Amino acid sequence: MKTTLTRRRILRALSGAVAGLLSLAASRKAKAAVQKMLVASHTPKGYDPTKHKWLMALDVERCIGCGLCVEACKTENNVPLGPNYFRTWIERYVITKPEPGSGELRGEVVVDSPNGGMHGFPSSLVPKEQILKSFYVPKLCNLCEHSPCSQVCPVGATFDTPDGAVLVDPKYCIGCGFCIQACPYGCRFMNPITKTAEKCSLCYHRITRGLKPACVEVCPTEARVFGDLKNQAPDDPIQRFLGKNKAAQSLKAHLGTGPRVLYADLDKEVR
Repeated sequence: MKTTLTRRRILRALSGAVAGLLSLAASRKAKAAVQKMLVASHTPKGYDPTKHKWLMALDVERCIGCGLCVEACKTENNVPLGPNYFRTWIERYVITKPEPGSGELRGEVVVDSPNGGMHGFPSSLVPKEQILKSFYVPKLCNLCEHSPCSQVCPVGATFDTPDGAVLVDPKYCIGCGFCIQACPYGCRFMNPITKTAEKCSLCYHRITRGLKPACVEVCPTEARVFGDLKNQAPDDPIQRFLGKNKAAQSLKAHLGTGPRVLYADLDKEVR
C-alpha cells in the first residue's frame, strides 16, 4: 500500500513538472510571437531587423557638454518638459585634487546634471584651483542584451528587437513601473501624460528608415557614434570607432546585463 502511494505521488509530481515545462514552453512561444508582431508594427515595410545590429558608442573626450543632443532628443521624440524626463542626458564629472599629504592620487568626485545638461553647464561648484580633472559623460538606455526591464515586464510591453534595440510599446504598457525599478542605469521614467514607461529607443523610427538618431545627427563634435555591426565596410562609423578604441568599455558590465552602448576614454570614476 505504501509503495503504491509513493508511486502515485512520484507520478503526480512528474506529471506536474511536465505540465509546468509545457506551460513555460507555451508561454515563451507566445511571448516570442507577440514580440515578432510588435517588431513588425514598429518597422516600415521591407525592413528586415535580422540583417542589422545597431550599436551606439560615445567618445567621452569629444563631448563638450553643449546639451544639443538632449534638446534634439526631447524635440524628436516629444519627451515631456521637466527635469525628470529624459531619454538621454549628460553628466558632468569633476574630480578634485587630493588633500596635501594624504597620499591619494585623487580627491572627491562631484557629479551634476542640471536639467539633464540640456542648456549646458554653469560654473562648477568646485573652485577652479581645486579641480584635478573634469569631463562630460552622455548617458542613455544601454540596450542590454539581457535586459532586466524586458524580463520583469508582466505584459510584454517592453521587448527586444533582433537588430539590437529595446523598445516600449505604449499601447501594451500598463504603467506598473516594474521596468523602471529594474533598470540599473536609471534610464527609464513614467511619462506624466501617457502614464506609460518611456526611455531611449535609438530613434527607432529613424534608423529603420536609414537615418541617424537625432542625438547623433546634431552632435557638433561627433562624440556620439552610431552604426551597424553587420556592416563590415571600413568606413562605417562603428567599424572606425571599434578600430580606434579597442579598449572601449560599457557601464556596469559586472551586472551581467550585457550593455551594448560602448564608451571610449571612460574614467574609472564614472558610474
